Amino acid sequence: MEQAKFLRNEDWHNLDIPNLVEEIESLGRQEQTQLESRLEVLTGQLLKWEFQPNKRSKSWFFTIREQRRKIIRLIQRNPSLQPYLPKALTEIYPDALDLALRETSLAKENFPQECPYSLEEILNAEFFPGEQLESDPN
Repeated sequence: MEQAKFLRNEDWHNLDIPNLVEEIESLGRQEQTQLESRLEVLTGQLLKWEFQPNKRSKSWFFTIREQRRKIIRLIQRNPSLQPYLPKALTEIYPDALDLALRETSLAKENFPQECPYSLEEILNAEFFPGEQLESDPN
């Protein structure tokens, strides 16, 4: 709080630059971690949706919708995360795959080993892989 006060007052000489840098980097890492977590859940749910269509539920639908909204909101509030999305998707895919494996009765061989969805598809509110959702189950 003291450093924020110094910044607001343009009191440059009292700023603790090394600690400010560390704090800013830490905030950036927290936002990246949140993005990765939401992207992992969303991608895992999309895999479940596509590869286990007989088990689709309102819960899956609403989880997909919620994660999309929260990812988009996070990116809108933190535009610097936008360029990180492709790397994040590559990094989280193994964890998303594990989520799908844990929550389905399917073997690993049933799923693609690389993410089958583009970022545009993942974030598209209308995209539901496999059979399309015919109407909002609400």
